[in-house]
Amino acid sequence: MEVILLEKIRRLGDLGDKVRVKPGFGRNFLIPQGKAVPATAENVAKFEARRAELEKAQADALGVAASRAEKLNALTLTIRRKAGEEGKLFGSVSTSDIAEAATAAGVELHKHEVRLPEGPFRAVGQYDVALNLHADVDARVKLNIEAED
Repeated sequence: MEVILLEKIRRLGDLGDKVRVKPGFGRNFLIPQGKAVPATAENVAKFEARRAELEKAQADALGVAASRAEKLNALTLTIRRKAGEEGKLFGSVSTSDIAEAATAAGVELHKHEVRLPEGPFRAVGQYDVALNLHADVDARVKLNIEAED
């Protein structure tokens, strides 16, 4: 299936690129979320008419993501959880917990922007958490997980 991308997507293409994707990925993810349209002659013409508008929206989104990244890079989050004597948590600290802590600290963060490739944290300690705010903008936040008294 060929689609025209309406925004930059990491490891797939840039705004306006005509790319070939698997039918399920295009039909179930890209098109319903407004990230792409099928590459028909009619849609190509519509896209070319809207290109300037889409490029401006993408530039605005990039600027917003860059300003959020500056705030998040300077942020240190502290999450308190019940833990055993050896520092092992009763439960875990996941993407949603980190997003809630950042939002409570005054910087908007969504759980889908938090990257935990090794899974949720299950021990007390200090961690660097990778964030993906935009296809071109990555950030890191320091996370301290402390044991509750």
